[in-house]
Amino acid sequence: MIQIKDIKQAKNKAKISMLTAYSYPLARIIDKAGIDIILVGDSLANVVLGMDSTREVTMSDMLRHTQAVVRGVEHALVVGDMPYVAYQEDIKLAVENAKKFIQAGCAAVKVEWFEDCLEVVKLLRKENIQVMAHIGLTPQTVEKLGGFKTQGKDLETAKKLIDQALRLEKQGCFAIVLECVPDRVAGLITKKINAPTIGIGSGLYCDGQVLVTHDMLGIFDRYTPKFVKKYADLSNEILKAVTSFKDEVSNGVYPDKKHSFAISDEEFEKLQQEEG
Repeated sequence: MIQIKDIKQAKNKAKISMLTAYSYPLARIIDKAGIDIILVGDSLANVVLGMDSTREVTMSDMLRHTQAVVRGVEHALVVGDMPYVAYQEDIKLAVENAKKFIQAGCAAVKVEWFEDCLEVVKLLRKENIQVMAHIGLTPQTVEKLGGFKTQGKDLETAKKLIDQALRLEKQGCFAIVLECVPDRVAGLITKKINAPTIGIGSGLYCDGQVLVTHDMLGIFDRYTPKFVKKYADLSNEILKAVTSFKDEVSNGVYPDKKHSFAISDEEFEKLQQEEG
């Protein structure tokens, strides 16, 4: 199984792959593909639970899905995404909630940048909890960023991102996610820190890449971010399969003998005699 040290040592040697998972069967498939990191993302709120914001997802939601994912993983490093309620409303809850993810089988937790982020990371690292940070576009506090927009497009905001990355690394984060950061700014951050950077909508100069699996498989179709490459269109494939099922049931085609169980003529004759 991949360890934290393996992710850190991959810097400048190998690109890191990371995808989200929220269920046992999908986690098994992703793990079999050899993905390095599986993130039980708070995007669960949007792509699985149908919520409008990641801020709506609860610790109970996240832990139940984390347990399912962990059961399906043998190879990848599993990271639990700390939901907004776990640490941003009251940073005193951060350690307690992070420990619940570790107890559920995660090797680390992920936290998004907010005004007290460094203090939260400090508290977690003091308890020897491994932390992946997330800067740039941070969905949990998107209203403070002016909406879902690219971050770091001018000198001032780009320098802020560089400063955040440096300070997070100093506090002991083993990796940093860069979301919707201009590619050359992401490249500069990647060169300036020793911790691996994992990009999402931040170009090819990062040390690795992450996507929401439901986006890249075309399962979630309410909206698709610009940076998402769809590697499959499972939404339409599933629709075709379900429509075929409905048609076959309606027309009496399914189930056929191949998909049914039989009783011997002798035993059935006895049954008919008994039942009249």
